[in-house]
Amino acid sequence: MRSGVRILVAGIGNIFLGDDGFGPEVVRILAGTRPPEGVRLVDYGIRGMHLAYDLLDHWDGLVLVDAVPEAGEPGAVRVFEVEDAAPAAAGVDAHGMDPASVFATLAALGGSRPRTVVVGCQAQCVEEGIGLSPAVSAAVEPAAEAVLRVVQLLRRPDRAASSGPGG
Repeated sequence: MRSGVRILVAGIGNIFLGDDGFGPEVVRILAGTRPPEGVRLVDYGIRGMHLAYDLLDHWDGLVLVDAVPEAGEPGAVRVFEVEDAAPAAAGVDAHGMDPASVFATLAALGGSRPRTVVVGCQAQCVEEGIGLSPAVSAAVEPAAEAVLRVVQLLRRPDRAASSGPGG
């Protein structure tokens, strides 16, 4: 029997596509801190299958850290909860990282998605190249702080039902 709340923080994105490497960079920064008990930080990069399999181990919460479209100006950080929806049909792509496909693969494997919050940042450039644009690089620290706030919210399920994840 396990004890305590378990939360997986997943940095996702391709570090070889400029600002798409935002999620892995935020997780790298967070790895330099001491995460709260029960919190696991993982840079999944583009390994969607790996994330799907890791989600088979029961988690109380999932925080996805990623570059997201339509989040405003480049570098804008947005925090939102993933709504419950039927998983889309997905082909198995061991090297892809589309969250909808990850969740569909998880369902196909017999697992279920935990409560999921996204900490996203509007990308400026996702063309080939290593390194974040200045606007997205400036958003890394605020996003790391947002992740820690979300983790605290997810660790207190009594407050989670009445409070949104933003902040």
